[in-house]
Amino acid sequence: KYQAHPLVDKILEYRKLTKLKSTYVDALPKLVSRRSGHLHTSYNQTVAATGRLSSSDPNLQNIPIRGETGREIRKAFIPSAPGWVIFSADYSQVELRVMAHISGDPGLRQAFEQGEDIHRATAAAVFGVAPQEVTPEQRRKAKEVNFGIIYGISRFGLAGRLGISNNDAEAIIQNYFAKYPNVNRYITETIAFAREHKYVTTLLNRRRYISDIASANG
Repeated sequence: KYQAHPLVDKILEYRKLTKLKSTYVDALPKLVSRRSGHLHTSYNQTVAATGRLSSSDPNLQNIPIRGETGREIRKAFIPSAPGWVIFSADYSQVELRVMAHISGDPGLRQAFEQGEDIHRATAAAVFGVAPQEVTPEQRRKAKEVNFGIIYGISRFGLAGRLGISNNDAEAIIQNYFAKYPNVNRYITETIAFAREHKYVTTLLNRRRYISDIASANG
């Protein structure tokens, strides 16, 4: 593995802290309503090209949660009245469940239907070990693999995420597709469809047009 100069990590840490300071620490207090004393976001239904909801002024869908510093920023959000609580809910591995449905991959569907730990199952497949022998680090890497691949990550991108060589990343991707072949088929067919028709559709038949998919500029 290539060893970067120690200064690189310090620069990256500085950039991260600068981003957190400018985006949240400095910006959020300026958005507090003078009338109510609270933050009031706007949820936008028809702004994002993908059809998802977006949030603005401030973007409450992008408040950091990873890392100690990010969690400290999240602590700034408190209930507006004594005795109230802020309730949080999240879908469980929703992207992978949707992929299991639309790809029809038997291995992926079986894992969810039987209540398996999907990241452990993937780790066992890509690292060639028994499920009970999967280490926490292998499971963490498998989580990166699971979500990375369905979003089209390249071997170069996966190598950077996991801190491994491009060849090792390629081997992991191939092992993944051997475990879940219908996922590979679905991704390949979707890309081919998009290149031919210049659009893709969601489960509810919403179209997203990609007219420049063949652009030389990528």
